[in-house]
Amino acid sequence: MNKIAEAKSPTIAEQLKRLPHRPGVYIYRDAAKKVIYVGKAKDLHNRVRSYFQSPAKLTPKTQSLVEHIDNIDFFIANSEQEALIMELNFIKQYRPHYNIMLKDDKSFPYLKIDLNEKWPRVYVTRRFEQDGGRYFGPFSNGGSVKQTLRIVKRLFPLRFCSRDLNKPSRPCLEYHLGHCLAPCTSEVKPDDYAQVIKEVTLFLEGKRDNVIKELHEKMNRASDAMDYEGAARIRDQIQSMHQVIEGERIAAVIRGDEDVIAFVEEGDRAYVQVFFVRENKLTGREGFLMQGARQEEPSKIMTGFIQQYYSSSPQIPPLLLLQYPVEDKEVLREWLKGKRGGAVNIEVPRKGVKKQLIDTATENARLGLEQIKIKEITSGKSVDDALTELETVLKLPGPPERMEAYDISNIQGTSAVGSMVVFEKGRPKTAHYRRFRIKTVEGANDYAMLQEVLRRRFKHGDNAGDTWSIKPDLVLIDGGKGQLNAAREVFEELNVTVPLASLAKENEEIFVPKRPKPIILSRSSAGLQLLQQLRDEAHRFAISYFSSLHRKKSFASVMDGIPGIGPRRKSALLRQFGSVQRIREATVDELVAAAGVSSAQAKKIKEYL
Repeated sequence: MNKIAEAKSPTIAEQLKRLPHRPGVYIYRDAAKKVIYVGKAKDLHNRVRSYFQSPAKLTPKTQSLVEHIDNIDFFIANSEQEALIMELNFIKQYRPHYNIMLKDDKSFPYLKIDLNEKWPRVYVTRRFEQDGGRYFGPFSNGGSVKQTLRIVKRLFPLRFCSRDLNKPSRPCLEYHLGHCLAPCTSEVKPDDYAQVIKEVTLFLEGKRDNVIKELHEKMNRASDAMDYEGAARIRDQIQSMHQVIEGERIAAVIRGDEDVIAFVEEGDRAYVQVFFVRENKLTGREGFLMQGARQEEPSKIMTGFIQQYYSSSPQIPPLLLLQYPVEDKEVLREWLKGKRGGAVNIEVPRKGVKKQLIDTATENARLGLEQIKIKEITSGKSVDDALTELETVLKLPGPPERMEAYDISNIQGTSAVGSMVVFEKGRPKTAHYRRFRIKTVEGANDYAMLQEVLRRRFKHGDNAGDTWSIKPDLVLIDGGKGQLNAAREVFEELNVTVPLASLAKENEEIFVPKRPKPIILSRSSAGLQLLQQLRDEAHRFAISYFSSLHRKKSFASVMDGIPGIGPRRKSALLRQFGSVQRIREATVDELVAAAGVSSAQAKKIKEYL
């Protein structure tokens, strides 16, 4: 280990020797003195030295991190919990490139009730302070918090204006519509207004049944006092609240309050879905993006989210249901206990109702990430920014309004296929997508396969008279320097002058011809994100074609041995059932009805399979 550190830098080797056997936080900086990673450790000496072991034992992401370390700094702590808090503060301060981080966590919105005001309002804020106010959130975006605020406005007669209430004035239209008690008139009693604030607080905490119970009691008191108009207003309020709650009930019977957390990963991002379950009802959900998730263990992603989300959350339930286990579970539990003021259990359910909740949250996370990708692709401003950035960093003659990306998919050379996808002005041009079945390459030679695809695409001249003649502004290859050089050879052979680049998955490095070092863009770069979308779409398109061919080939090879079943029957069975497994599970009658085979043939198929 020391030899590896010494080979990198005598200074680092000496720093490793002097690390104490104490809990604390370690900070890695690059040659420009920029913080690139922050971590916590139970034993600083052992944890930091573990990075400088044989590179073969490290993930590609960690290898890249170690290559960029130029200096090691550390802070000792009195306990692991103190180290955890220090780590969170440093991550928020420096936002290091190699850490997993909540995207834009500094600006998450909250709903706030300022209890220092005589007539408190409910309003949106992006600052969470220990000022005696009640905060609810954080919400994932402004649209989400505004939707909740609209519901509160509809259900509770609070003031939402910013009038100076020290001077009595005439009530506005909101009062006449029954939407505000109008403290501006000095006619409402502070105790009555405080009761509404209490109801709003219970509602935002998810204790909706408690609110309805109190409203029923208030309605009965108004009725007993013969205030029938007031009782009718409360009745309408109860009905509106029932409509809101109706959509929140879940089939599962869950006891107590809990947050359900699951995520999906794609590339460098993880999309986390949090379900808020309060009093047997799903009272809300929020989705959050995390950056830096590539090649990280699920437990590390989950741990990073728990730390960063609950460090700024004013509400922590007594139970967290998680899709994956967390690192340093007991340290996290003690930290959460200190923030909540009570015990917090952490569970990873494997079966039953709780597992169903996790599965539902996971599916919602998957759909949420799809929606984000759609918005990114169709966002005009972000696309313009991305194209302008790519023009600059890749030194292109103009914005790459038409881009083509290529990928190869195969298993050890079998059923090998290539894909070509097209983005125009940042959006998929699916009508111009093309698939290539590899014809001339034997065995697993991705470089040769890529060259075959490019030759077949660019052998068409500018006068081909169809979509082949449209010249792209940029060609992107899925891969690193090797794939780029293979593509460059074809371009030189065919005298193609289109700008060329490749994007390597490991560290999202961009390679271009005649440039020895890769281009590394920030994770938040609009240009990088557009290239990632283009590359991932080429990969998806290649995989879908490969899977289709591989499935047909597997199907054909299994079905070939069935006596009396020819190519036509095999094709009919494939169209009807889609897979051998479904044919195997079908009854004889279902085979006869669906594929038109005789009863005797259906029995032979069943016996054979």
